[in-house]
Amino acid sequence: IAAMTKATCVKTRSPLSRLRDVRGSSSAAATAGRRQRRRMAPKAVGDGTPLQDVELKQGIANFYDESSNVWEDIWGEHMHHGYYEPGSGAQLSIDEHQKAQVLMVDKVLEWSGVRPESPPATILDVGCGIGGSTRHIVTKYGCEAGTGITLSPYQARRAEEITAADANIDPQKSAVSFRVADALNQPFEDESFDLVWSLESGEHMPDKEKFVSELYRVLKPGGRVIVVTWCHRVLGKEEEKLSAYERLLLAVINKAYYLPDWVSVARYEALAEAEGFRDIQVDDWSPQVAPFWTAVLKTALTPNGLRGLLKSGTKTIRGAAVMPLMRLGFATGTIKFNLMTAVKPAKK
Repeated sequence: IAAMTKATCVKTRSPLSRLRDVRGSSSAAATAGRRQRRRMAPKAVGDGTPLQDVELKQGIANFYDESSNVWEDIWGEHMHHGYYEPGSGAQLSIDEHQKAQVLMVDKVLEWSGVRPESPPATILDVGCGIGGSTRHIVTKYGCEAGTGITLSPYQARRAEEITAADANIDPQKSAVSFRVADALNQPFEDESFDLVWSLESGEHMPDKEKFVSELYRVLKPGGRVIVVTWCHRVLGKEEEKLSAYERLLLAVINKAYYLPDWVSVARYEALAEAEGFRDIQVDDWSPQVAPFWTAVLKTALTPNGLRGLLKSGTKTIRGAAVMPLMRLGFATGTIKFNLMTAVKPAKK
């Protein structure tokens, strides 16, 4: 891991070492605070979007353009956590981990109340990766249409290729398509989809309020939204912010994975309520995904994984280097794997 970090021109000291220093040094925490306060107000581009958001989105697109092929070679078409029953996950094969990823999709749908007897006709997958969830949901429910959007041109092309070769997708019955689009400015008419699905893409959104607003806008009245995303823990009653150690942990992860500031699931819940969603439910499935990052780290350190990392480029290597920090974040309770589902009220 240290070698990977050095290879990407990140500071030669490992992220773990820096975090240990913060735990034991108030001066390091103060330095981090000063750096945060020195941030300049963002400039804007022609449409009013902050320049830092434009750069973030370009970074996200480049990261997934570079890394998606490596992920698919090892983990397959699902680019998200798996769902693990208590006591499982320690010695699973890669095939079993891939089944856990499919199980995650099914468990989330079940938890959200999406039933086979009243399936959605049209779905939108926001942050679709290479289309694994889109195809699975369309096939599971016999949807008339499934649409996926991503910032990554590579992912959109690859999703189309896999779909065209998928014998389970009948183009005469189900129209499945993918495109490059911004989740904060979606190219769809109002009230277009019965189900809006976002599995591990919300953490990339720099404007969570606009994100929730767009999900609401494109959802049909009576339709359901499902958001599964990385969050930080909910703050205690006496807390105003995360500890300096936790903030630095997340900051290092942000740099590697092109993430903006984190929020808690309580923030998502409040935004959904303010937008007009009803029947809002939230949950924490951090225990159910606990084995995942250990498994990902192990596969990255296999000969095949290391070859893939070296071929893919610096962004992917930097992402691999902070995998132990993701595992640490979950272990310490700073990072949470949260779910939210809600319904857009039907028109009277």
